[in-house]
Order: sequence, then structure tokens, then C-alpha cells
Amino acid sequence: FRTAKFTLIKEHLVEFNQLAMANSEGSDDMLNRVMPKDNIGLAALLKTKEAAWENCPRDCSQVTEQAILVCTAHIHWDPEFCDVKLIQVMMLSHALKGVLEEASHHFRPNAGVNPVQLLLCGDFNSLPDSGVIEFLTSGRVLSDHQDFKDLPYKSVLQKISGCDKPNEFTHSFKLASAYTEDIMPYTNYTFHFKGIIDYIFYPKQTMTPLGLLGPLASDWLKENKVIGCPHPHIPSDHFPLLVELEMTPTVSVQTNGIVPPRR
Repeated sequence: FRTAKFTLIKEHLVEFNQLAMANSEGSDDMLNRVMPKDNIGLAALLKTKEAAWENCPRDCSQVTEQAILVCTAHIHWDPEFCDVKLIQVMMLSHALKGVLEEASHHFRPNAGVNPVQLLLCGDFNSLPDSGVIEFLTSGRVLSDHQDFKDLPYKSVLQKISGCDKPNEFTHSFKLASAYTEDIMPYTNYTFHFKGIIDYIFYPKQTMTPLGLLGPLASDWLKENKVIGCPHPHIPSDHFPLLVELEMTPTVSVQTNGIVPPRR
């Protein structure tokens, strides 16, 4: 991150196998399917410096401590374990909720809204129509979703999610994907598979995308006979994602009695 604009407050490691073991509740499927997968998530709690607001359209000089939690994760790859992928993301969201609540109390203990914004990105190894992406973008997934494979996870996941609804699991992050299929037809490009499995999610109420890094030109791929990566011209089978975001402060701004218009 840019040290001129942000200060690192705290870093967090989320180990999915440890969470699966701690929350197994005697479930054989949690122990035999979820726990052995050693994927992780990494999160950094950042705080803005004054330089982060140098292009602010209004007076944001008093917003020197806007907190942002940036998380990246690598979710299990195997399509045969779509239940594991969804459970890993549910465990991640629950862990991030705890981090956000702790950070919120630190930054604004009496705030009516959570003053900490969340950016979530990574290799989710999940297609746009998967339970993983449905859960992240809609904020909910049914307890009998096909990705759970009819395995008896319900009671365990109710505890993990902290959700008291009988037939669904929810989160409250209100995220949107920066990329759509019409912009980026694939983020992973191999000989045997081409599809979207990498994502950048942003808080749609407080951030607005201003620009995106687009895909490699299909004509260029054809001309150079790139039918899969890694390739001499392209070192990774994952294409880079980059988004420029405009952030609206969620902490109070001194306005000298003038209330700025809501967008």
C-alpha cells in the first residue's frame, strides 16, 4: 500500500482449516472435507493520512482517520468441493465481521454506522453463478443451496454465520463486484479452462469505481497463438485486476455548518 496515504494499524491472518476444526461440532464433513484444505485469507486494517484526500471534491481536511479493511483470500480450487469453497467464504465473512466490529469500536465507539470500509479481493476459484459469489454479492445464500451438496452442514453453519434465520445464511457487507462478465470475460486463462474466478468486491454504498484495467485483446491472443497460460508472453494463468475507486468518508466531516449534498 502507499505509505504516503495510509498507515497500517493491524494485520490479520485467517486460517480456514483452523476455523473448520474449531467449529466442527463433531461434523464428519467439516473434519474430512473442509478442515484438510489449508487455504488462507490475509487482511490489513489501514488508516488514511491527509494525503489520501488530496483530490477530495469538498473539504475533507478533518477526515484523517478513515479506516479501511483490505482483505485478500485464496479459496480452494477443486470444483468437486464447491461446498468447501462456500463454507470457506462464510468463515471468512464471519472472521471479517469480528475484525470490523473491533475496529469500529476503536475508531468510533458511538457511531451509528460502521466507520470501517471493507475491500475484499482474491482468487475465489468460483464462477459468477456459484454459491460463493451469490453469497458475497446478495448478502445471503439458502441453507439448501446445491453447492452444499445436501451434506448436513446446517447446524454448524448457523453457529459460524451467527444468523438466526432458519433457512438461509446472511452477512451485512453490501458488496458489489468491480468487474462484470461483459468487461472481463475471463480472469483465468489456461489450456483447459477459461473463466472468471478472481474478483474485487467493494462497498457499494461508500465507494464508486472510476476506472478498470480491461482484458487482453482477443485479437492479440489469436495473433500470438496464446491458447493457454502461463506463456512466454504472459507469465501467469491469472490476469491482473485493477480498479480505481472513489471513497466517500463514513466518519464525520467538519463542514462549518454547511451540509454537503448526498449523492
